[in-house]
Amino acid sequence: MLARARLAVLGVSEREILGFKQGDSARWRHLEDALRAAVGGYHAVLEGGGVDAIVHRLDRFPKHMNGYAHEGVAMGLTGMDCWLPGKSRFRQFLSGAGDAHIYMSYIGAGEALARMRRLPEPFLNRLDDPVERWLVMDGYGFHQGFFHRSRYVDRQIVPPYLSPYGRRVFDQGVGRSIWFTSGAEVDRVAADVAAFPPARQPDLWLGIGTGCCYAGGMERQEIEHLREVCEPHLAHIATGAAFAAKGRHRAGNPVSDTEMACEVLCETSSAGAAAIVDDVLANLPAHYARPACELVQDDVIEAFSALARPAADPGCAP
Repeated sequence: MLARARLAVLGVSEREILGFKQGDSARWRHLEDALRAAVGGYHAVLEGGGVDAIVHRLDRFPKHMNGYAHEGVAMGLTGMDCWLPGKSRFRQFLSGAGDAHIYMSYIGAGEALARMRRLPEPFLNRLDDPVERWLVMDGYGFHQGFFHRSRYVDRQIVPPYLSPYGRRVFDQGVGRSIWFTSGAEVDRVAADVAAFPPARQPDLWLGIGTGCCYAGGMERQEIEHLREVCEPHLAHIATGAAFAAKGRHRAGNPVSDTEMACEVLCETSSAGAAAIVDDVLANLPAHYARPACELVQDDVIEAFSALARPAADPGCAP
């Protein structure tokens, strides 16, 4: 009875789950499956029990969706920590099952903070990893863009309490939300991004690269079209794809869709794209004046800056 009460009060309703859908194509259904896995992980926390019991319930999700399920668990545990302070359930999760899925776990924590109306940066500043903790802000931006699209995508509101770099990562999360709420329809995604001020577009595209590469569900020609429409920001979308590849390889759940997206957007395999991120992380200086994640992202963007549209065949020139 207590579990049912928690689900009724704190759970994500069917209306919220389906509210983003504007069609019933295979692409829309694939995105719905990803969202349902994340909500399922969140609801697994509301069902009650300790962290180990909650993680055990994740066996109900297919392997290619278990990253989303871990995201949902992190969201639920962070929410519990906000309501019932004490020993952090979220940190306990990170030290165990959440470690392999640490990227998605930080994203889930950020979503919880948005849902609980808590400020994200005081939370992330208490976390240990100077790079990955900024994914909390990504999750915060995704939640706001996904569940409150009219405010954060259509009206393009930026929370005034965010730091300069916090705004950048917030936009990356909003970019991922656009990928979902636009049904991964490339031309619609591009139109949504083009409506934003030019200064915000690169980070939106970075988030779209992450969403496309991690979620999958696209045909190769659709990803090739995505590369064409985002050409001026290709280094950013490739960077987002590389971080998605890094997350899947760390979790041990790489999928063929991620491989294909990296081949098109990064011009390398998913392992090669993840290795670029690893190389940058390995060379992070001990002391830095800017946020560590900003340094890492900028260096990965620089690594992909040579990507460009293939030169035309001289024999075809008029």
